[in-house]
Amino acid sequence: MSSESSFIASLSIAQISLYKYGGPILMALGIVSCTLSLNVFTKKNLRKNSCSIYLIAYNTSNLLLIFTSILVTTLATGYFIDPGSYNLIICRIRYYTMYLFDVLGPSYLLLASIDRILLTSSNARTRQRSTCRSAYICIIIMTLFWVLVNSHALIFTNILQLAPNVVLCYFQPGIYLTLVSYYSLIIKGILFPLLMLGTGFWTVRNVRNVSRIKPAPALTTTGATAIRSTLSIRSKDRQLIKILLIDTAVYIIFSIMVSVALMYQQINQYQPQTYAQTVIQNFLLIVGVFTTYIPACIGFYTNLLVSKTFRHEAKNALTYLQKTPYDDQCALRIYARCDEVMSMVMKELNLTIPQYTDLKLWADTQWMTDFEQNWPFRTAGDTDWFSGAI
Repeated sequence: MSSESSFIASLSIAQISLYKYGGPILMALGIVSCTLSLNVFTKKNLRKNSCSIYLIAYNTSNLLLIFTSILVTTLATGYFIDPGSYNLIICRIRYYTMYLFDVLGPSYLLLASIDRILLTSSNARTRQRSTCRSAYICIIIMTLFWVLVNSHALIFTNILQLAPNVVLCYFQPGIYLTLVSYYSLIIKGILFPLLMLGTGFWTVRNVRNVSRIKPAPALTTTGATAIRSTLSIRSKDRQLIKILLIDTAVYIIFSIMVSVALMYQQINQYQPQTYAQTVIQNFLLIVGVFTTYIPACIGFYTNLLVSKTFRHEAKNALTYLQKTPYDDQCALRIYARCDEVMSMVMKELNLTIPQYTDLKLWADTQWMTDFEQNWPFRTAGDTDWFSGAI
């Protein structure tokens, strides 16, 4: 075997091994990442933020990408299982979902970046445009737009007969294949990375401008001076901006390889090439496609590194998942015990109904706060109190 044939065989084995072993690992990491991220961003104190809504849509799209595009590509490339090669409906749905979910994720990231630009603007009217209602509307419009734009894959994708007993699910050759190639290059390889890069720099510039402005003091009804409460909201928004910027940076970094591979393919498509050059070109493209899947599967782990708020919310979410039905039963019994004690207090102090209601509301609030903070970390020293309460 010549050195060229050996090299080609090595590339073929490498790309098969990449999807055979790397594909399942990437899918497992991605499923955990998207599930935990959705658990965090759907919490009540975060989902009221417009940026969180975009991130919920982003992680949902990534989860669908894992179960469609990544799964099918892993089976076809790593295990030679491709039902689309024998069923036209599956063939067309495969490419449609692949193109759809491949652009939905970065589109939601781009919308989130624009939302952060609006929020960090020095113009008050511009900041007011960053609302949850606007987020829902933009997500719906963007989703419908890509659903319609990518519908071409449901029509012009066919099962091609390459040789006797050799079939392939792919786009129709000719003008349509050329247009699809340029579409992938322009949208996926150039437009999304450049727009994300631009909006990211714009957001950072706005944040720096806002940080130079000192918070104005507000006069309270008692005459005391207090700092406006917008600082606490701004702190949470800063954390979401960090999450968004790291997600954007990861997407751009892992999109570079496929962008270069697509550009190289378009430049040399009309040039005569040897078989080895064609194999190398296809290998780079296949590896580049694999790298574009990475940002959709590691978002949770990168967010843990950059955001203190995200780490705190993730810890709370994991603690809540560890609660057992016995914990909930004990909580209800303790609450019933507290309710009984409050009734005794009402009788002893001869409280009126309004007074009792106010006191009961305060007690419930204090008890729930203390329970949520301390229950998951109860120590052995609390056994006597716990037994007496039950």
